[in-house]
Amino acid sequence: MLLDTASLYFRAYFGVPDSVRAPDGTPVNAVRGLLEFITRLVQDHHPDELVACMDADWRPHWRVELIPSYKAHRVAVETETGPDEEEIPDTLSPQVPIIEDVLDALGIARVGVAGYEADDVIGTLAGHAAGPVDIVTGDRDLYQLVDDARGVRVLYPLKGVGMMQATDEAVLREKYGVDGPGYADLALLRGDPSDGLPGVPGIGEKTAAKLLDAFGDLAGIMAAVDDPTSKLTPSQRKRLDESRPYLAVAPKVVQVAGDVPLPVFDPALPKEPRDPQRLEELAARWGLGRVVHRLLVELRA
Repeated sequence: MLLDTASLYFRAYFGVPDSVRAPDGTPVNAVRGLLEFITRLVQDHHPDELVACMDADWRPHWRVELIPSYKAHRVAVETETGPDEEEIPDTLSPQVPIIEDVLDALGIARVGVAGYEADDVIGTLAGHAAGPVDIVTGDRDLYQLVDDARGVRVLYPLKGVGMMQATDEAVLREKYGVDGPGYADLALLRGDPSDGLPGVPGIGEKTAAKLLDAFGDLAGIMAAVDDPTSKLTPSQRKRLDESRPYLAVAPKVVQVAGDVPLPVFDPALPKEPRDPQRLEELAARWGLGRVVHRLLVELRA
């Protein structure tokens, strides 16, 4: 089980009231919500291995070089020497180090790699996995990794963590008319304002799905642009032709990397906390005793 950790703690932050606070008054709604997420996932799915994948760089320079608008609207502070700072709610950013400390004390593997997003870590781990993989994310971008043959699916939270959409190829075909790899082509054609991807003007989700159904993939669509006998409308041909510069670089930006240089780590789901004393201290300081206890009960089950 691979967690898109930032996606989940953002959801927890907005789903759990900010009245949930530590004894000193610090908001810990995202921390508690994420731990409750993990507890329910372990309870419902019994993974042998679990990795909290992190954004060591939420806006990698190599993606921005190709498409400068990539996530540009979410930049709070630009930096010359490291990753740009992302615009995060004031009461969420102080909770991220707490989340990291608690996961480390529990012994839940936490993996982030400089220059890469959590999506890329997930893509690399999913590609290397010997058995079935559940990817837990609120980000549809990771639908591109769905692969029935390899047992890779996405668990997408619909309402909290109690209602999860188990996304396989049948779900993708029903909702979007594409398979996993086809979802990346669909996304880059239609664009994604939340990621600053412009897409092809005039090509929405339904048109993109029809083009992919007719021509197979992005390469097939562009071959059709160059074929005067193909059944593209004049406006589609014109828009796709004018978007060649974008379409030449968009696949590298949209597709998750599968070759991230991963550190050595133990993905096994812990039965006991790695650092019981540290975990006890953190639980007391941040008022997390009950939620940590419930998680430990599930880990030991």
